[in-house]
Amino acid sequence: MNISQAATRAGLPAKTIRYYEEIGLITPGRGANGYRDFSQTDVHNLRFLARARSLGFTIEECRALLTLYADKGRASGDVKRIAQKHLEQIDSKIAELRSMRATLSDLISACAGDHRPDCPILTGLAGESR
Repeated sequence: MNISQAATRAGLPAKTIRYYEEIGLITPGRGANGYRDFSQTDVHNLRFLARARSLGFTIEECRALLTLYADKGRASGDVKRIAQKHLEQIDSKIAELRSMRATLSDLISACAGDHRPDCPILTGLAGESR
């Protein structure tokens, strides 16, 4: 199948598929005319990549996961290690976002939001003491 058909079946833009090919995540066959010829396996791998990316895995993590997926002799522990590391990164990001939210909430609470020019939000963003 051609790239537009593969894109429709995988739920990805053709541009993303071209990028995945460019960086070596997928390697579709080529027809006699030189055009990409995607197999069902290619589409399946593209769906796998789409799902992994939607969970926030990096390109390199996706590369490792796809390699492990194709390896029927893989150790599930290898897969788990990648997923566990990613989960730890998500937890760290959540903590960082909570801290950012608390800081911004405090700044907003400190601002009267009236006609006066004094604004604790701007003071806080400037790193000045209130």
